[in-house]
Amino acid sequence: MYAVVGCTDCTALWLLSDPDTSKTARCPRCGRRHQTRKLRRFFESDDRDAARQARSELLAKRQGASEAVADLESVAEMERQTEEPAVDDHEYLEGSGLDADAVAAAGSESRGSRSRDQVVRDAVREQDRPSEEEVVDYAAEYGVPADAARDLLETLVRRGEISESRGRYRLL
Repeated sequence: MYAVVGCTDCTALWLLSDPDTSKTARCPRCGRRHQTRKLRRFFESDDRDAARQARSELLAKRQGASEAVADLESVAEMERQTEEPAVDDHEYLEGSGLDADAVAAAGSESRGSRSRDQVVRDAVREQDRPSEEEVVDYAAEYGVPADAARDLLETLVRRGEISESRGRYRLL
């Protein structure tokens, strides 16, 4: 069961689902708590879409726009229409002056990129017990700054994900 109810303080209208099961309801606009049995019910229905439609008609009537709402589709139909994009990504990018194919190619290249954290892990994994400098050099080849590589290496050791013994590292 759905009911369109109104706040006595700010006159907001909202949908209340199962109005007979809860004792109180809070106004979504002003936050006032109401006893549900005392709320005025402008419309009741078992169909949520019907209740949404009734609420929109009540709001339009309040604004003096009843005729405009009568020409519109139902609230549920308008919601379905808004889920479909009016312009696809390719058309949007082209309209913005960008080469959509170049953007797609750049996106597919970056998907294979690794995070700094992953680069440091790979440096330890792919080398045989590397030193700190070997890890930093490896990371630098993949665009990780030396200071960031050292900090990440230290963090991974503290977390217990990498062990350090006599200046050599290994992945646990």
